[in-house]
Amino acid sequence: MNDIECMRLALQLAKKGCGFVNPNPMVGAVLLKEGRVIGTGYHERYGAPHAEVNALAGCEESPDGATLYVTLEPCCHYGKTPPCTEAILKAGIKRVVVGSSDPNPLVKGQGIKILREKGVEVTEGILKSECDRLNEVFFHFIQTGRPYVVMKYAMTMDGKTAAYTGDSKWITGETARENVHKDRLRYSAVMVGIGTVFADDPLLTCRTEGGRNPLRIICDTTLRLPLTSQIVATANEVPTLIATSCRDQETQQPYLKAGCRILPLEQADGHLDLYELMTKLGAEKIDSILLEGGGILNWSALQAGIVNRVQTYIAPKLFGGSGGKTPVAGPGVPHPEDGFFLTNIEVKHLGEDILIESEVKPYVHRDY
Repeated sequence: MNDIECMRLALQLAKKGCGFVNPNPMVGAVLLKEGRVIGTGYHERYGAPHAEVNALAGCEESPDGATLYVTLEPCCHYGKTPPCTEAILKAGIKRVVVGSSDPNPLVKGQGIKILREKGVEVTEGILKSECDRLNEVFFHFIQTGRPYVVMKYAMTMDGKTAAYTGDSKWITGETARENVHKDRLRYSAVMVGIGTVFADDPLLTCRTEGGRNPLRIICDTTLRLPLTSQIVATANEVPTLIATSCRDQETQQPYLKAGCRILPLEQADGHLDLYELMTKLGAEKIDSILLEGGGILNWSALQAGIVNRVQTYIAPKLFGGSGGKTPVAGPGVPHPEDGFFLTNIEVKHLGEDILIESEVKPYVHRDY
């Protein structure tokens, strides 16, 4: 096997940790000796041994003199686990092949530097773009301290997210909906506005086999969340956080009793300060959010500058009508050149539906 083939295998292994290692990165490792794979491993859960250590522990023979392929630069500091550089040196690895550099200030090239200083040959940048994309959430979080936000919505080919009656179940097909549940596993939290709860009474759980439920975040400025909603009814089973500007303890009490957590926030332009919300969530190690809000929350999130990626599910349907809802509401931008521009477009087919994924170009807070 060559470097490319081994790194592709390491990438496949790394993806097995998806949804279970946050806020740590997904990492895979492969050990090659005399052309044979003698050990593989990946970072399985937050706080558990890293990929390199797991690969070494599962070796079929002595790793002395072997080559280690790892999707992310080995760590060199004590955290939940000891430094991987120490394990690599102790095992007698002669060469390390790295996909991505680690932007974590505690690493940031130091892992590679230590290995080279100890006589280990290090090759960098093998399948770098694939390795970087794998950990876009981690890279954003470790450098900003705020969650990576993915704004997701489903619409018809004429841009409607619901019929004029407000009915929106279901716009997309089963394959597309299964993909959404995979993303609820991938990201740490799912966030909606109170309008979505009123309209759909969703559960916002992950129905992927063997998965785990994300933290549910409800943006509810004046605390109107129905106590009879599925969200409140299941708050003792699924972590639920209500972001609100209502500080009245008597109003909050029924939600707290039901198992919800209340996060008080200031307001910005009459709505919750979403930038403040991201800062507070980041401090709690919430590294990523799947934003499944309605048009009003989507506009507020864009305006606040917190959206990193957009997922647009498009169904081969036409609803028509001037009263149908659209993915992004609010006042909108005054001129075409003021729009929120998207880049790095990717298109996938999911059954009969289409998923367009794109990144939001960097911008500052807007005052529209």
